[in-house]
Amino acid sequence: MTVIRAAEAPRFELPGIEFTGLASPSRGSAGLCTWRLTLSPGMANEQTHTLDRDEVFMVISGQVRITPDGEELGPGDAAVVVAGDPIQVANLGSEPAVLHVAITAGFTGKMADGTIVQAPAWAS
Repeated sequence: MTVIRAAEAPRFELPGIEFTGLASPSRGSAGLCTWRLTLSPGMANEQTHTLDRDEVFMVISGQVRITPDGEELGPGDAAVVVAGDPIQVANLGSEPAVLHVAITAGFTGKMADGTIVQAPAWAS
Protein backbone atom coordinates (compact mmCIF):
# COMPACT_ATOMS: atom_id res chain seq x y z
CA MET A 1 0.00 0.00 0.00
CA THR A 2 1.17 3.51 -0.79
CA VAL A 3 -0.08 6.43 1.29
CA ILE A 4 -0.06 9.94 -0.16
CA ARG A 5 -0.27 12.42 2.71
CA ALA A 6 -2.08 15.67 1.91
CA ALA A 7 0.83 17.77 3.18
CA GLU A 8 3.30 15.84 1.00
CA ALA A 9 1.25 15.53 -2.21
CA PRO A 10 2.95 17.28 -5.12
CA ARG A 11 1.30 20.44 -6.41
CA PHE A 12 1.45 21.83 -9.92
CA GLU A 13 0.05 25.15 -11.11
CA LEU A 14 -1.20 26.59 -14.36
CA PRO A 15 -2.91 29.99 -14.56
CA GLY A 16 -6.04 29.73 -12.41
CA ILE A 17 -5.63 25.99 -11.72
CA GLU A 18 -3.86 23.95 -9.06
CA PHE A 19 -3.35 20.20 -9.52
CA THR A 20 -2.59 18.14 -6.40
CA GLY A 21 -1.19 14.76 -7.42
CA LEU A 22 -2.70 11.76 -5.66
CA ALA A 23 -2.46 8.27 -7.22
CA SER A 24 -0.24 7.80 -10.29
CA PRO A 25 2.43 5.42 -11.57
CA SER A 26 5.14 7.38 -9.72
CA ARG A 27 3.04 7.29 -6.52
CA GLY A 28 2.17 3.60 -6.34
CA SER A 29 -0.68 3.10 -8.84
CA ALA A 30 0.24 1.35 -12.08
CA GLY A 31 -3.20 1.61 -13.64
CA LEU A 32 -5.03 4.65 -12.29
CA CYS A 33 -4.31 8.37 -11.91
CA THR A 34 -6.20 10.67 -9.57
CA TRP A 35 -5.69 14.26 -8.57
CA ARG A 36 -7.46 17.13 -6.85
CA LEU A 37 -8.21 20.04 -9.16
CA THR A 38 -8.74 23.50 -7.64
CA LEU A 39 -10.08 26.18 -9.98
CA SER A 40 -9.84 29.89 -9.17
CA PRO A 41 -13.11 31.89 -9.22
CA GLY A 42 -14.14 32.64 -12.79
CA MET A 43 -11.37 30.48 -14.28
CA ALA A 44 -12.14 29.03 -17.72
CA ASN A 45 -9.89 27.15 -20.17
CA GLU A 46 -9.43 29.18 -23.34
CA GLN A 47 -9.31 26.17 -25.64
CA THR A 48 -10.64 22.64 -25.60
CA HIS A 49 -8.62 19.46 -25.43
CA THR A 50 -9.44 15.78 -25.81
CA LEU A 51 -8.04 12.64 -24.19
CA ASP A 52 -7.68 9.10 -25.47
CA ARG A 53 -9.27 7.64 -22.31
CA ASP A 54 -12.48 8.30 -20.39
CA GLU A 55 -12.00 10.88 -17.61
CA VAL A 56 -14.19 11.22 -14.51
CA PHE A 57 -14.70 14.55 -12.72
CA MET A 58 -16.25 14.53 -9.22
CA VAL A 59 -17.26 17.94 -7.83
CA ILE A 60 -16.40 18.48 -4.16
CA SER A 61 -17.26 22.19 -3.95
CA GLY A 62 -18.22 25.03 -6.27
CA GLN A 63 -20.13 25.28 -9.53
CA VAL A 64 -18.36 24.09 -12.68
CA ARG A 65 -18.81 23.18 -16.32
CA ILE A 66 -16.57 20.43 -17.76
CA THR A 67 -17.35 20.51 -21.50
CA PRO A 68 -18.02 23.49 -23.81
CA ASP A 69 -21.79 22.98 -23.90
CA GLY A 70 -22.04 20.93 -20.70
CA GLU A 71 -24.41 21.27 -17.79
CA GLU A 72 -23.59 23.18 -14.63
CA LEU A 73 -22.38 20.77 -11.95
CA GLY A 74 -22.29 21.28 -8.19
CA PRO A 75 -21.11 19.49 -5.05
CA GLY A 76 -21.74 15.75 -5.20
CA ASP A 77 -22.19 15.72 -8.99
CA ALA A 78 -19.92 13.71 -11.29
CA ALA A 79 -19.30 13.79 -15.02
CA VAL A 80 -17.79 11.13 -17.25
CA VAL A 81 -16.16 12.60 -20.34
CA VAL A 82 -15.85 9.85 -22.94
CA ALA A 83 -12.52 9.52 -24.74
CA GLY A 84 -12.42 11.94 -27.68
CA ASP A 85 -15.09 14.34 -26.38
CA PRO A 86 -13.92 17.96 -25.89
CA ILE A 87 -13.02 19.13 -22.38
CA GLN A 88 -13.08 22.82 -21.40
CA VAL A 89 -13.23 23.25 -17.63
CA ALA A 90 -14.76 26.42 -16.15
CA ASN A 91 -15.47 27.61 -12.62
CA LEU A 92 -18.86 29.32 -12.87
CA GLY A 93 -18.83 30.65 -9.32
CA SER A 94 -17.23 33.38 -7.24
CA GLU A 95 -15.45 30.92 -4.91
CA PRO A 96 -12.74 28.35 -5.68
CA ALA A 97 -14.10 25.07 -7.05
CA VAL A 98 -12.59 21.74 -6.01
CA LEU A 99 -12.91 18.50 -7.97
CA HIS A 100 -11.36 15.04 -7.86
CA VAL A 101 -10.37 13.63 -11.23
CA ALA A 102 -9.69 10.00 -12.22
CA ILE A 103 -8.36 8.51 -15.46
CA THR A 104 -6.51 5.40 -16.59
CA ALA A 105 -2.73 5.81 -16.39
CA GLY A 106 -0.80 6.41 -19.60
CA PHE A 107 -3.32 8.67 -21.31
CA THR A 108 -2.48 11.07 -24.12
CA GLY A 109 -4.15 14.39 -24.83
CA LYS A 110 -4.63 16.53 -27.90
CA MET A 111 -5.04 20.29 -27.78
CA ALA A 112 -7.52 22.05 -30.08
CA ASP A 113 -4.63 23.08 -32.36
CA GLY A 114 -3.62 19.41 -32.80
CA THR A 115 -0.64 19.47 -30.42
CA ILE A 116 -0.21 16.06 -28.75
CA VAL A 117 0.41 16.12 -24.99
CA GLN A 118 1.68 13.15 -22.99
CA ALA A 119 0.45 12.54 -19.44
CA PRO A 120 1.33 15.63 -17.34
CA ALA A 121 3.48 15.59 -14.20
CA TRP A 122 0.50 15.26 -11.83
CA ALA A 123 -0.49 12.03 -13.60
CA SER A 124 2.97 10.52 -14.14
